[in-house]
Amino acid sequence: MSSQKSLFRRKTIAAILQNPPADHEGHASGLARHLTVRDLTALGIAAIIGAGIFSTIGKASLDGGPAVSLLFVFTAVACAFSALCYAQFAATIPVSGSAYTYAYASFGELAAWIIGWALIMEYAVGNIVVAISWSDYFTGLLDGIGIHIPDYLSTGTQSAYQGYHSALNAMIAHQPLTAAQEASYKLWATAPLLFGDFHLVCDLPAFLITVLITALVYVGIKESKNASNLLVLLKLIVVFVVIAVGAFYVQPANWTPFAPNGVSGVLKGVSAVFFAYIGFDAISTTAEECKNPQRDLPKAMMYALVICTVLYVIITLVLTGMVSYKELGVGDPLSFVFAKVGLSRLSGLVAVSAVFAMASVLLVFQLGQPRIWLTMSRDGLLPSVFSKIHPRFHTPSFSTIVTGFFVAVPALVLNMDLVVDLTSIGTLFAFALVCGGILIIDPYGKSEARFKVPYINGQWLVPLILAIGAFLVVRYNAASNHEFWLDASGQHGWLQTDAVSGKVTGGFAHQIPTLVFFLFCIGLSVLSFRKKLSLLPVLGLLINLYLMTELGISNWTLFFVWLLIGLAVYFGYGYRNSRLNPAVG
Repeated sequence: MSSQKSLFRRKTIAAILQNPPADHEGHASGLARHLTVRDLTALGIAAIIGAGIFSTIGKASLDGGPAVSLLFVFTAVACAFSALCYAQFAATIPVSGSAYTYAYASFGELAAWIIGWALIMEYAVGNIVVAISWSDYFTGLLDGIGIHIPDYLSTGTQSAYQGYHSALNAMIAHQPLTAAQEASYKLWATAPLLFGDFHLVCDLPAFLITVLITALVYVGIKESKNASNLLVLLKLIVVFVVIAVGAFYVQPANWTPFAPNGVSGVLKGVSAVFFAYIGFDAISTTAEECKNPQRDLPKAMMYALVICTVLYVIITLVLTGMVSYKELGVGDPLSFVFAKVGLSRLSGLVAVSAVFAMASVLLVFQLGQPRIWLTMSRDGLLPSVFSKIHPRFHTPSFSTIVTGFFVAVPALVLNMDLVVDLTSIGTLFAFALVCGGILIIDPYGKSEARFKVPYINGQWLVPLILAIGAFLVVRYNAASNHEFWLDASGQHGWLQTDAVSGKVTGGFAHQIPTLVFFLFCIGLSVLSFRKKLSLLPVLGLLINLYLMTELGISNWTLFFVWLLIGLAVYFGYGYRNSRLNPAVG
């Protein structure tokens, strides 16, 4: 077998279904089956209705106005195409591993490794964001009842350090300090010192909640699902109360203008919105713990997606109807709007529910990541210790502990800059590969799986849809006197960056992902015409890739750096130790 072929060696579905395999010592390594369709749906809702609805929805509404509600619909449609593909894979290959396992069966080992590595960003890195957000809500809630955690024990080291030096630079330049700079300066300067010069500043609540959730996940799937079901019930009650009460305070005038910053303003929120939707992917990681995965996984994915989309759209309309979208750039938009209209008690209730909501997201993501590592270890791509199953709790014990460490320690010290976008790009990449995988294993809908993506001949429809899309883009650019290769100021250039933040804001380099996407559309259009590919997976693939282009060159750069690190790990260990390597066999 040549090295090129071995990079794309695929596991047959029959081989994957020989599950659970024996570990290296010959012992069975199966997980306990406790989950029903209700439990799976609750897990999906637990992950989807969390940081998005209680936190990031505010910033998205500030950028896009009330029209962000349509972005939720658009994103849900994109997720629906992906969910159909996930559902067919789940019905065909009902084992742990999610997109990693599906890529192994369709694209081969290298692609499987890449998506497994990318999923670390989706789960573990994404959970850092959730843990920090939970800490903010929790400390705010305690402050409301007169219990104050010292700022040096509830602030990330990185945030405090950057704020302190920002204040120093302002003072050197003889500029007035903002309230945030002044607070950061005071915090860093007055924090206790360890070993003489080490400032004790850390986000202790974020660390402790991660440890607590990890311990729950370690103990067992049955205990985890019971906790998840309870948390979901509590937050759904609060969401319904928010909608019912908030509707009476809606002022339709706040919905005008509906899209104040145009299409570009709405799409600014794509990373935040998609971050809210990644939960249904986590459902597929629990396949080995489902009582009837081939029947229940597809149903749960669709139920969770529909329920959460309806709630997100209604919540967005209520929020932007109660107050002007210009006021929603806050970290706790639901609490803010009710405090704004004088309902302070309901504002407090929302804050309490947010604490539970964030905890449920942590729970689901901490379930997902260890099971992906478990599957990668079974395939030999990670050391065998990652596939160790606890003899009493029947959970991937070592992988769970490592996941907890991977989230808890960074949550102590880091801030959330770029992490939401990185999580979204990893998720979109996974979704795109899953949609593409269906085009490889079942392009014409002839599978005998219990659930399969309905086949619609895309021979003419794919080129037609892409032609209409291209026409609308040209018309939009002409109407707005805008060319995609110019930056926001209308200036040509390879790369422009913001003088303060250093982030890329425009230039030709900023549009490289868009150019690549256009070329990909042309190629896929030709392929669809020649091969009569199934329409729905093609649309899912195209929409996910398009959403990836909206995340900007800075995020793509970091994403590729992350992938390069992953490739180094793969060629250093996984390639040689793979179960498909004839030398290991």
